[in-house]
Amino acid sequence: MKILVLNCGSSSLKYQLINMEENEVLASGKYERIGEKEAFLTHQAKGQKKQIENPAYNHTQAIEFALKQLINPEYQVIENLDEINAIGHRLVHGGEKIAESVIINEQVIDVLKQCTDLAPLHNPACILGIEACQKVMPNKPMVGVFDTAFHQSIPEQRYIYPIPYEYYEKYGVRKYGFHGTSHMFVSQKLAQIEIKPIQEIKLVTCHLGQGASICAIEGGKSVDTSMGLTPLGGIPMVTRSGDLDPSILLYLMKKENLSVEEMEKILNKQSGVQAISGLAPDFREIENAANQENKRAEIALESFKYAIASYIAKYAVAMNGIDYIVFTGGIGENQINIRKGICEQLQFMGVEVDVEENKIRGEEKLISKSTSKVKVYVIPTNEELMIAKETKRLITQ
Repeated sequence: MKILVLNCGSSSLKYQLINMEENEVLASGKYERIGEKEAFLTHQAKGQKKQIENPAYNHTQAIEFALKQLINPEYQVIENLDEINAIGHRLVHGGEKIAESVIINEQVIDVLKQCTDLAPLHNPACILGIEACQKVMPNKPMVGVFDTAFHQSIPEQRYIYPIPYEYYEKYGVRKYGFHGTSHMFVSQKLAQIEIKPIQEIKLVTCHLGQGASICAIEGGKSVDTSMGLTPLGGIPMVTRSGDLDPSILLYLMKKENLSVEEMEKILNKQSGVQAISGLAPDFREIENAANQENKRAEIALESFKYAIASYIAKYAVAMNGIDYIVFTGGIGENQINIRKGICEQLQFMGVEVDVEENKIRGEEKLISKSTSKVKVYVIPTNEELMIAKETKRLITQ
C-alpha cells in the first residue's frame, strides 16, 4: 500500500509518498511560494534532490506538478497515480466536533471552515489542499489527522479557562493543544525503545521547532499540553509570543492604536525569541550571538529554556512524577545547548544529562546519565509516518 501524505501551508506544500509495507519514503518534497510566479519545488527521490522552478498560482497547480514528479522517468517511483491508495492530510483544528482521525467528507470540510477562527493561519490552507486533491485525484480516499485529536483526553479541569463559562458554551473557548501527531509518535516510539507497555509510562514530550509545545503523556494519553485555544499559547516560540499577561494586549492596543489584525500579526510573527533578541528568526544565529556575549540573545535563550523547564516541572505535578523526557522537532533534535540548559534547570528532579551523549543532532539516543532519576531521550519525530499509519488504519477497517 502506498500513501501520499500532504501538509499544506498558506503558501507551501510538503508531501511524502510512503510505501507502508516497509514504512519507506519513496519520495518527498516541499513546494514554496505558492501563489507567486517565483514558486519552486524541492523534490527528493531515488537518491536525487532537485530544485525546480515552476509557477504555481494555487494549491491545485502545485499538487498537479508535484504528482508529475512521482512518475518522472528521471527519478520515477511509481508507474502511474493509480498506485497511490489513499491521501493523508495533516489537519490542525477540528474544535470539539472532531476528536479523532477521520475519513474526509463534506461534513469534515464544513467543520474545518467553522473552526477557521481558531486556526486562521492553518485551516484555510488545509481546506485548499483537500479541495485541490478532489480536483486532481477525484474519488481517491482521503483521511484527516488532526493536531488537536491526541489532546481530547485532557480532563476538563485542565482545558477549561477561568473566564465566563458562556464563552466555552457559545464559542468553544478552551484549551485544545496542537502537535498531537508528533507527541503521539514519539511517545509510542519511546515505549518501543524501552520495551515497556505505554500504559505504564509517564513522560513529557518537548516538540521544539518554529512552533513549540510541551505535552504530559500518562498511559499513552495526553493529560495536559502547553498550547491552548490556538497554536499561539504556551512557551515563547521563534516568532510567537506564547502565554502573556492578557492586559498587555489591551494596553498596547490602546497605546499604539492597533487593530485586532495588527495585534494578531505582532503576536504570531513579530514576537517570541526573535523579538527579544532583535535578530533573525533562526535559533542558530541567536545562539551564535549569545556565545559572543550579545545580551539580548542570551536573555532570549534563557527565557526559552526556563519556560520549557517550568512546563516540565509543572507536568510532574499533573502526573505525580515523570519517568521520561523526550526532545523532538527541529530545535529539540539539533540544538545541543538548548537541551543541556533545560535539563540543568531540572536537576532538583534528579535529571542528569550526559554532556558527551548529548552531543548529537537528529539522532535517536538516550542522553541522560545512568544515575539520572528521569531518563532523557532525543527521538526524531515523524508526523508523516504517523499520518500514513492512521490513513491506512481507517481505509482498511
